[in-house]
Amino acid sequence: MERTSAIHRKTNETEINLQLNVDGKGTGSIATGIGFFDHMLNSFARHGFFDLTCQVKGDLHVDCHHTIEDVGIVLGQAIKEAVGDKKGINRYGSFLLPMDEALILCAIDLSGRPYFVYDVELTTDHVGAMDTEMVKEFFYAISYSAGMNLHIKMLEGSNNHHIIEAIFKAFAKALDIATKQDERIVDVLSTKGSL
Repeated sequence: MERTSAIHRKTNETEINLQLNVDGKGTGSIATGIGFFDHMLNSFARHGFFDLTCQVKGDLHVDCHHTIEDVGIVLGQAIKEAVGDKKGINRYGSFLLPMDEALILCAIDLSGRPYFVYDVELTTDHVGAMDTEMVKEFFYAISYSAGMNLHIKMLEGSNNHHIIEAIFKAFAKALDIATKQDERIVDVLSTKGSL
């Protein structure tokens, strides 16, 4: 059974068409209108082995906020839909990712209960056309719309490009682990019997 999702979301601020295959090969077709954000989403797809298509029309004449936050909401919904009842999946995933001087820890629990912890210090307002404060908003949106416990912690780092890219890659690797199926897990990995 393919674990895929396709979501269309239209508001007065953004229109998003997103398709996700969690069992993909790492292909991305991304056009958000924000070059650095496109690069980050392509990195997420590639390093998590997810197939991701994301086409966005956003109110970039205002700023990048609505576009990035709304993509986070939709991507979270797509993750939740693609993993379905979560039977047979690892549920937990974590990854410690180095990128030059940056070192990022990302840990995920696909528990169905959203919680977000973000311990990252960025020192510039922008990388390319992306506001750096939107990194936190993006992952917060994913966490809450996916029903995911998500921790992101910067252990080392000084270059904001490296730090942000390491965050996206660490998230991809942790999510790949969490969504992987394990034949030893007969139902769901919970004493409650459901997630």
